[in-house]
Amino acid sequence: MTAEERRNLHAFRDYVTKILDPTYILSYMAPWFKEDEVQYIQAEKNNKGVMEAATLFLKFLLELQEEGWFRGFLDALHHAGYSGLYEAIESWDFHKIEKLEEHRSLLRRLQPEFKTRINPNDILPELSECLINQECEEIRQVCSNKGPMAGAEKMVECLLRSDKENWPKYLKLALEKEESNFSELWIIEKGAKEETKELEDGEIESSDVQIFYKEEPECQNLSQNSCPPSEASCTQSPIKPRNYQLELARPALEGKNIIICAPTGCGKTFVALLICEHHLQKFPRGQKGKIVFFANQLPVYEQQKSVFLKYFERHGYKIAGISGATVENISVDQIVENNDIIILTPQILVNSLKNGTIPSLSVFTLMIFDECHNTSKLHPYNVIMFHYLDQKLGGSSDPLPQVIGLTASVGVGDAKNTTEATEYICKLCASLDTSVVATVKDNLEELEEIVYKPQKFFRKVKSRTTNTFKCIISELMKETESLAKSIFGELENLSQFQNRNFGTQKYEQWIVAVQKKCAVLHLPDKDKESRICTALFLYTSHLRKFNDALLINEHARTKDALDYLKDFFSNVRSAGFDEIEQDLTRRFEEKLPELESISMDPSNENPKLKDLCFILQEEYHLNPETRTILFVKTRALVDALKKWIEENSKLSFLKPDILTGRGKTNQNIGMTLPAQKCVLDAFRASGDKKILIATSVADEGIDIAQCNLVILYEYVGNVIKMIQTRGRGRARGSKCFLLTSNDDVIEKEKINIYKEKMMNDSILSLQAWDETVFKKKIHQIQIHEKFIRDSQGKAEPALDKKNKKLLCRKCKAFACHTADIRVIEECHYTVVGDAFKECFVTKAHPRPKSVGIFEKKAKVFCARQNCSHDWGIQVKYKTFEIPIIKIESFVVEDIATGEQRLYAKWRDFHFEKLPFDPAEMSK
Repeated sequence: MTAEERRNLHAFRDYVTKILDPTYILSYMAPWFKEDEVQYIQAEKNNKGVMEAATLFLKFLLELQEEGWFRGFLDALHHAGYSGLYEAIESWDFHKIEKLEEHRSLLRRLQPEFKTRINPNDILPELSECLINQECEEIRQVCSNKGPMAGAEKMVECLLRSDKENWPKYLKLALEKEESNFSELWIIEKGAKEETKELEDGEIESSDVQIFYKEEPECQNLSQNSCPPSEASCTQSPIKPRNYQLELARPALEGKNIIICAPTGCGKTFVALLICEHHLQKFPRGQKGKIVFFANQLPVYEQQKSVFLKYFERHGYKIAGISGATVENISVDQIVENNDIIILTPQILVNSLKNGTIPSLSVFTLMIFDECHNTSKLHPYNVIMFHYLDQKLGGSSDPLPQVIGLTASVGVGDAKNTTEATEYICKLCASLDTSVVATVKDNLEELEEIVYKPQKFFRKVKSRTTNTFKCIISELMKETESLAKSIFGELENLSQFQNRNFGTQKYEQWIVAVQKKCAVLHLPDKDKESRICTALFLYTSHLRKFNDALLINEHARTKDALDYLKDFFSNVRSAGFDEIEQDLTRRFEEKLPELESISMDPSNENPKLKDLCFILQEEYHLNPETRTILFVKTRALVDALKKWIEENSKLSFLKPDILTGRGKTNQNIGMTLPAQKCVLDAFRASGDKKILIATSVADEGIDIAQCNLVILYEYVGNVIKMIQTRGRGRARGSKCFLLTSNDDVIEKEKINIYKEKMMNDSILSLQAWDETVFKKKIHQIQIHEKFIRDSQGKAEPALDKKNKKLLCRKCKAFACHTADIRVIEECHYTVVGDAFKECFVTKAHPRPKSVGIFEKKAKVFCARQNCSHDWGIQVKYKTFEIPIIKIESFVVEDIATGEQRLYAKWRDFHFEKLPFDPAEMSK
């Protein structure tokens, strides 16, 4: 310790006292501090506070004369987790800590709002890296002992002392992930000071905090002189396209309808930008182009909207986007009319064409379909193109837009040879009215320098040789099936599935089919019907959970499968918990000690996980900067593998994150769009998160350029999915592993590789055709397909005006008549009249918030004793508090015949739908 270092520490003491809680490092300073000094510092913290304790600690520290105390102090900071303070003192550069002052100031001002709006337990996992371990534990203890408000106050105190330069960003990501309305106030970009002044003046306005995607892949693939994603010049100055990108764009620049088929990572979005720019500039004075760009998935929609906004900002064009998440508050026709480029999820345009908001596709001059291989059957892309082709083949004189399709793989369907594959691709071209499939041929060498095709490895892994967990759960399933059959002897005849072994997808399909049949079981004795239907609902629900657990056990740890069941039975206890549930819970709990023992036995470790662990260790040993996407089939498996990695001492450094779809299933509620965005941003921006565990939502369209390792864990699809998932490995030297214990899975993937070659051969064959011949072939297919569509008829289903009953799907209790149902803004369904209020009970919503026109208040459940089936939500709409019900929670019964039916969506139920009238509520 030199005199200069002592002077520096004294000079910078204010920074230290604002950050350091000395009690966290006292144990590391034992060689230099006397016992009574340690106690004195501890008492100072307890009596006067952390800052005073830190001041006293520094006083004692600077008085030390023994050698090594300064190095000991630095080591103590490092071990305790004060990485920012350690770095600042070692270099005597407090610039990064100084920059945090603006965010601390904002958080202090917002502290009252933070305390009332935030439950610390919800966001603590996302913030743990920004806090000291002891702080996290103290926050949990305060929450437990004094409640979330006190816990939030403690969290603010800890964040204000945090020395991690990224804590404001992590807080923002955590708030977005939890969809907290506090995120509207936590604005950390430039301009936060001005925003804070408005808040201080009391003019609190809701502002949308959008986390836009950094289009790193495009930034890296736009020009031959690539620049880092952080440099704004990527999108602010003209970018020179590569030769292969010009080759892909050329037919479109000539005005042709084309499909651009090129590998993931080559910059297809940039090619689309070039085409759009050329298209808008070609119109003479007084005329204007109008472009619509379709993105099939919401994360991709957000990503592409951001790219278009950034690129065309400098040109002065107007760009807007509409998705299902924003459409309720937007006039679609006004957005289309007032903007030059509109980014849409396709269903928005399907709905607008259907209701006449958009009169025809002639309002557009160019349509671009991202991931255009989806244009088939009744996919929204194809429905849009039905309108286009009806207009084209119907002899309309109105102009039609140019059509561009983008894809990494056109696919081959079920084709078994090149001839059938060629026919399949022709049908896709006919659906999109394209006469050219553009691929890179003249500039292949340049493309191969940019796009790195990952090496593909097949790894056959072993399954467990003994599986005691499966034996015990299978016995419970046999008992449960027997109990169900004792209630209803015809159970086996409700659905015919061969080879439905426990712990298989086949068994899952059988259960789903049986549940549907049970729900519409009609018996003369209504009490008996209710009793039997409730019992079968409970038995089949338990069988489904047992089957899920066996599937998790097959691919993950026994511990994770058991935890899944324990969570389920815990939820069962907190709901209706009738006699049947009590009996099934007792049977499970009798086996629980044995199951716990099995789950803790190291000899029961899943050999699949050993192989997965070996691959990950090996790859990170070879390249510590490796970034991985691990694809799995189900959300339950995503959660299980995340836990396994976090609890595995060899892999916990990977700090896994997860990405799943938005849809809700019986097992899980999907990730919201803000949560998906936060995860992707964090994975791209942070080197800490080294692995992303994902379901199929990440295999198409989402750009993560840094990823150099893709692992398909018992995950295989068709040739398109294979190319898409493999394409997620974008960095040089990328690898793709398929891990499976099933020979059929490897065989299927090898077939996909063969089909990829077949697809490429078929495209080359089509490119050799004379264009006139190709157009004639496309036209013939279009006429044939239109004839089939027309012959099937477009008649709207007949409206059923008869009054019907809605019964609880679980217990068959009467809920309401269809005559009492009212529709709000064409898609939300409520029930009027006092009678319905007696049929349901409410519980506070776990995440109350405003969504569109509604403010969520509570959850709505069946009021019958021991049922508590989820019927929907209670919301505040204008001045009314009303229930919003979901049709999948009910059985619809014909009053006259007693016939019962299930509907998955309200749109499938064709009854007379009356609009909500506020006047009715005042009667």
